[in-house]
Amino acid sequence: MPALRYNLGMVRSSVVIVSPALASANNGNWQTAWRWGQLLRPHARVRIVQRWPDEKDDGGSVMLALHARKSAESIQAWARARPGRGLAVILTGTDLYLDIADDLQAQQSLELAQRLVVLQAAGAAALPAHTRAKARVIYQSTDARAPLPKASRQLRAVMVGHLRDVKSPETLFEAARLLRDRPDIRIDHIGQAEQRSWADRAIATQQSNPGYHWLGPMSHGRARLAIRRAHVLVHTSAVEGGAHVIMEAICSQTPVIASRISGNIGMLGHDYQGYFEHGDTSALAALLVRCRQEQARPANDPAQPLLERLRAQCSLRAPLFAPETERAALLQLLNELQDPT
Repeated sequence: MPALRYNLGMVRSSVVIVSPALASANNGNWQTAWRWGQLLRPHARVRIVQRWPDEKDDGGSVMLALHARKSAESIQAWARARPGRGLAVILTGTDLYLDIADDLQAQQSLELAQRLVVLQAAGAAALPAHTRAKARVIYQSTDARAPLPKASRQLRAVMVGHLRDVKSPETLFEAARLLRDRPDIRIDHIGQAEQRSWADRAIATQQSNPGYHWLGPMSHGRARLAIRRAHVLVHTSAVEGGAHVIMEAICSQTPVIASRISGNIGMLGHDYQGYFEHGDTSALAALLVRCRQEQARPANDPAQPLLERLRAQCSLRAPLFAPETERAALLQLLNELQDPT
């Protein structure tokens, strides 16, 4: 990744951010688009749209398009109007680890872009070799928040993410079943069920496993409060481009237990000690039990509990997710798009 260098005098762009999801979706794409708008507005005119061109087009000089496949029509339209100029495509997990392997529109988006943005350090390795020179890593950011008081007689775990296939909610359901006889471990599950079958399974899990609580969708603010109250964030995904909830947990001093997949490794680092193999429900349940057992150790026990080690590792990653780091990377990207030489 190149060193961050930018010249504020060069940043005179009119920027259009294309996001397949707008505010009503309350998902990662929207959170990224909204935050980038906030970070860039002191330096550029910024609009967020679902498709381009639109009726408010002002002849912008830069397009930042989230999702190679879902934004493909906007990407193609921009490339026709401004061939070889001002186009960056931001790659999601489904882009990197699913779509670009066999979707022609997603593949074309890679070719048309002057820059390809990945949201964690392992992302560029998933790109075709001939496109990697165009890749830039921009870690997403959030403000640091203090942890909230935590219960001492119970381990409280939280998972935040809409219930859909790529998030692997079934892994959490099965881990809850394995922990049904552990009243000292509580699992809160936040997220909207995108299909009725997921809602049915969450409700059934809640009815048969008293430690599991499906709380449904929440506002971003309430979800962050839940992360700050929890002892640990659980993240079971099969595919991730760079999970917001991981950085939000890190910046709230809440350690993470996550599936060992490329997108999570790119956020947490190869040597992170809180991984379980994707889909290994027994390993996830065992990690939660271990955290609870170590939580209950006497205060004079010299061994450092796993949760403390994970918290220390997360604290070392926190500067990557600071707003000033993300803003600097975005401004450098704009400079490169305006002056690609």
